[in-house]
Amino acid sequence: MDIRELRSFAKVAHCGSFSRAARELFIAQPALSRQIAKLEEELQVTLFVRHGKGVELTAAGSRLLERAEVMLRFAEETSDHVRNAGVVERGHLAVGLPPTLGTVVGPQLIAKFQQRWPKASLHVLEGLSTSLQEWLLSGRIEVAVVYNQPLVEAFDVRSLFSEPMVLVGPPGEPIRSVRLAELADMPLILPGLPHSNRRLLEQVAAQNGVRLKTRLEVDSVSLTKRLVAEGHGYCILAHAAVQEDIAKGNLVAHSIERPGIRSVVSITTLKDRRRSRLGMSWEKILLETLEELATKGVWHEAVVWLGPEYS
Repeated sequence: MDIRELRSFAKVAHCGSFSRAARELFIAQPALSRQIAKLEEELQVTLFVRHGKGVELTAAGSRLLERAEVMLRFAEETSDHVRNAGVVERGHLAVGLPPTLGTVVGPQLIAKFQQRWPKASLHVLEGLSTSLQEWLLSGRIEVAVVYNQPLVEAFDVRSLFSEPMVLVGPPGEPIRSVRLAELADMPLILPGLPHSNRRLLEQVAAQNGVRLKTRLEVDSVSLTKRLVAEGHGYCILAHAAVQEDIAKGNLVAHSIERPGIRSVVSITTLKDRRRSRLGMSWEKILLETLEELATKGVWHEAVVWLGPEYS
């Protein structure tokens, strides 16, 4: 196999269609089909299943896509490295972070990026996942870290890790486990729709026949935590959002069971936008920092790392 075949294979996989991939690659569809057939013959596997609306990856195709994207990214980085040898990067990068992660890892990320690219300018925007998605679509930012990103055709979403959502109460309460059904009887302070956390909570509740009792709708995490601390109700947040408050004794966290609720953190970019060298470097630094926190116990022990796409 060669780089051209892998690039064609990845394009078909992302487009879900030979005809669309051929148009985007500016080659004839028969030529593209021959490349994929050659690749399947070399590997002795079937990579795609054809159906009326296009194609889908087989299990073997999914495994190849993981490796192909790594190899293509490495080839691109190698080309950039050779072309830009001895050149100091002076570009500009705009990225987005949600408030929780911005507080936990933002300073580390910025320090590492500035150390790696001292001449580059960096703009870090903080916002809710819905705002980050809008900024990606408008081109205002190149890379975003989002919670519970829904599948959207325009986005390339790479899940990194999941962590438990916990019921957060005022200080002094005895810590206990709470069944999902019990949440129906609790006064909750939740963000309004289409906030990603609210969407996740409503989905899990509906799937289990539970109707949440929302006392207040507040999108601000800091204001929500203050309201909870003052006894106005309970909230449901990812553990990372309250771990510092718990350590200081300002709030308590109750685990949610039967079933539990997990929040997924992902890196999101635009599919049709080529990532810059600075953007790829930011992603790498971000990945290393988050993986270290998630796997070395700095974050809650229930964090589950989901990042095989980068391995």
